[in-house]
Amino acid sequence: MLEESLNRNIQQIEKTIQAALKISHRDKNSVTLVCVSKSVDLETTQQVVDLGIHQLAENRVEKLLHKKSELVSNEPLVWHFIGNLQRRKVKEIINEIDYFHALDTLKLAGEINKRAEKDISCFIQVNVSGESSKQGIRPEELDGFIEALQEFSKVKVVGLMTMAPFDSSNEELRNIFRTLNQLKQSIEMKQLSYAPCHELSMGMSGDFEIAIEEGSTFVRVGSSFFDKEEKEVEER
Repeated sequence: MLEESLNRNIQQIEKTIQAALKISHRDKNSVTLVCVSKSVDLETTQQVVDLGIHQLAENRVEKLLHKKSELVSNEPLVWHFIGNLQRRKVKEIINEIDYFHALDTLKLAGEINKRAEKDISCFIQVNVSGESSKQGIRPEELDGFIEALQEFSKVKVVGLMTMAPFDSSNEELRNIFRTLNQLKQSIEMKQLSYAPCHELSMGMSGDFEIAIEEGSTFVRVGSSFFDKEEKEVEER
């Protein structure tokens, strides 16, 4: 991919983020832009890094490990694993990442706790929209799920994550994102040491502006970087 085109896309993404933050009267540094680099090769990902993007997301274990071993950067790279993580793969990846965005079962939490050599920053995936095709726990299950996680000392719940249906109207998007924000606040108020839950991972290329206006602190952007059709991060 031409570096000029990539640089232009990055500038437009950052401009859109700042506009959304201004509308919602939020601090200009209150959103982390995560580049979903799963659809591009090592060379293109290196170009992204060279242009100053250091937060990278992948949804395949092998691809993340390969890129992590090969990419060159003057600053530390922050690695996010998104989408489904099979329990048998946990031991290969869990100590190589900084954030895991799709915790949704106690069995997976147990495997992470067993294999982790450090505290793992996790987002609980919540299926706010109720789509049968989406993974994640139901909103009404969240309190019980959070309570059960206290037995896993290496699992730190930093926030919640959700994905909206691609055909959602702006009003539907706002309702979904606002609901997740309200759930986040309800957990945050509990002041749990193992689940501070200060963050919201929501918003992709087609809806990250609205997600930010509704409180997102991590946006996972793919196609807007690379001029590609974005597929759901849970695809595998």
